[in-house]
Amino acid sequence: MSLSSILFLFLTHLGVGITLVLGWVGREAGVKFFRFNAGTAALLIAFGFTLRPVASAAGPLHLASTGLLLTCEAALVIYWATIGRMLAKVRPALLWVAIISGLFAISLQALEISANAPGLAAVLTVASFLSSAALLGGACGAMVLGHWYLVVPSLDVAHLQSIVKLHIVSMVVRTVVVVAAVAMAIVTWQPGMGPNFLRYILSSGGIFFWQRVLFGLACPAVLAYMTWETAKIQSTQSATGILYVDFFTVIVGEVLAKYLLLSTNVPV
Repeated sequence: MSLSSILFLFLTHLGVGITLVLGWVGREAGVKFFRFNAGTAALLIAFGFTLRPVASAAGPLHLASTGLLLTCEAALVIYWATIGRMLAKVRPALLWVAIISGLFAISLQALEISANAPGLAAVLTVASFLSSAALLGGACGAMVLGHWYLVVPSLDVAHLQSIVKLHIVSMVVRTVVVVAAVAMAIVTWQPGMGPNFLRYILSSGGIFFWQRVLFGLACPAVLAYMTWETAKIQSTQSATGILYVDFFTVIVGEVLAKYLLLSTNVPV
């Protein structure tokens, strides 16, 4: 495990998550909103790609995930370059190519990491990666969209309410996946199968797990609810302020989640 491996997973998941959100937000947000987010997603994926671990013997999963990630990046760059300029009929197709290839890329990342794990562990790792991307993208997209009401004051508050709903749903799904992964790691452990995860989280080293739970799950859950309540009363500035804090806690939680996965093989 290395810092570059953690950052590679985190940055690619954030980039794919932002790409996913672009398919959720209505066009009323304006050309600049989509250009900003598409450019951000492309930069994140590109930077993450430069940090990817070099496999000593690249297998089919590694090659396939790399190819799909490059496809996602290429589609995003073309999408970004043509926003508001040309190819109006082609851009939705480019966006969906980026979304689908990105989701498949991180799914294959999960299968590659869990290649030697039992079948259920591999499924939970895929679910962990996909829910991580959705949570990161939802938190980031909601924060940027909240700020966009300063750029486009006439923007209907329903757009913010919609993306906050997406953020809350992704938060719930992420929590369910983490609970399932922890439960499986504890229940299925047997002597000789590696470190005891229950013993790990109750030891001093388990502080990283509890920080992950506090910052990555508990705090965002409370903040997402607060954002929803402020969005309902159309207080977009207050909602945006809360979303800045929310996005920061999600970042901390997901970075710790990547660290825990690579150090314990449990997809929390």
